[in-house]
Amino acid sequence: MRLFMLPSALLLFVSTTAIASTGLPAAPREQPALHALADAPSQVELRMTITRLIGFGTRHTMSDTKSDSRGIGAARRWVKSRFEAISKDCGGCIEVVTPAQTFTGKRLPTPTEVMDVVAIKRGSTDPQRVIVMTGHLDSRVTDVMNSTSDAPGANDDASGVAALIEASRLLSKQDNGATLVFAALSGEEQGLYGGKVLAEYAVAQGWKVEAELNNDIVGNSHGQNGAIDNTTVRVFSEGTKTNETPAQADYRRYHGGEVDSPSRNLARYIDHLADNYLPDFRVHMIYRTDRFGRGGDQVPFLQEGYPAVRVTEAHENYTRQHQDLRTERGIRYGDTIDGIDFRYLARVTALNAITMASLSRAPAPPGGVTTEGALATDTTVHWNKVPGAVGYRVHWRDTTAPQWQHARAVGDVDHAVLDDVVIDDWFFGVSAVSADGYESPVVFPGFAGSFERSPAAQKP
Repeated sequence: MRLFMLPSALLLFVSTTAIASTGLPAAPREQPALHALADAPSQVELRMTITRLIGFGTRHTMSDTKSDSRGIGAARRWVKSRFEAISKDCGGCIEVVTPAQTFTGKRLPTPTEVMDVVAIKRGSTDPQRVIVMTGHLDSRVTDVMNSTSDAPGANDDASGVAALIEASRLLSKQDNGATLVFAALSGEEQGLYGGKVLAEYAVAQGWKVEAELNNDIVGNSHGQNGAIDNTTVRVFSEGTKTNETPAQADYRRYHGGEVDSPSRNLARYIDHLADNYLPDFRVHMIYRTDRFGRGGDQVPFLQEGYPAVRVTEAHENYTRQHQDLRTERGIRYGDTIDGIDFRYLARVTALNAITMASLSRAPAPPGGVTTEGALATDTTVHWNKVPGAVGYRVHWRDTTAPQWQHARAVGDVDHAVLDDVVIDDWFFGVSAVSADGYESPVVFPGFAGSFERSPAAQKP
């Protein structure tokens, strides 16, 4: 059993009052609210959204923007109206914005406006700290330049858009300390332009993006190879930061951090939540930024120095991706709604909702994490305290272990000494814990693991 948390049976009896009265360090606790989210997503709502998006014929980025019934423009306006309806139900708790830029490029031969539809639920205590969930609205057929043929895009990526709309509905009436952002992006198939628009919007707004969860192709449980798996989802994460400088890379190569970017520790956090709140659903962590030779809208966020992961189904069916609608040799090609497993999509949606809720209620990940212990038998870990934390946990693991193996609650302090734990043999990290038992992701020391966007390490 992973030692990421104290046993839940014990944690449930360690109340905030008891911690205060006994002097025990604050520890993470099992959260009934997260258990409630596990079964909350509605398959009916998910189906309704995908059916409606398919009804626009094509959502190609260069398709019609004026029609009320066909093309990317009509689809964007419908998503905006859906977010506005959710906001009305929660008393205006959601602001809807539509950041846009005009691009030309290899797949956009003429100037084309790329517009995102973004729902923002401001945080109650830490509004500049932001948790983002994305999916892309645009669709395509075999020829990426074909903007007129029907391109249903049921799984790629109406499934991701349906998941984020449903997550916004579920979380709209719940408290979130950090700001939650749900964004339907455009221009993904033409060159990840929608991700670029939103990432640059985040920079301009001064958002402290703690996590970007990009959901792209998340609704199918039947692989092209015949595999059927409705209990596993892949989470891709980069190992080293996209925007590190040569000097930072040299330090990291010597001291470690190749598998401890904030994105990688975000993936571990998601995996841990699945283990605790979705016992019938497993996260398969993939140590890659994306699938081999492919990309997604998390990449522009990584380029801007923000932690980001890609969430994708376990077994893809390529006859249903980027295909003209047709039948050849008995095989039906095309991304149609009959390829969606709505129970599976509901579990993916639940995983996202639980992750966003947990991150937004936990303190921010600690900053300024450092370690010292050369020529010593003990290791000392330092960090900067963060608002909302009443305690911290120091974590360590074997250098070849994929998950954190050991943790020690150390109280409301800014450093801790691990006796007889030799710095040479382990990797270390620190997490922050709130009074009600929500825990932040673990932070690896130095730039390699920091969740803070560093102005000294911009895009090369």
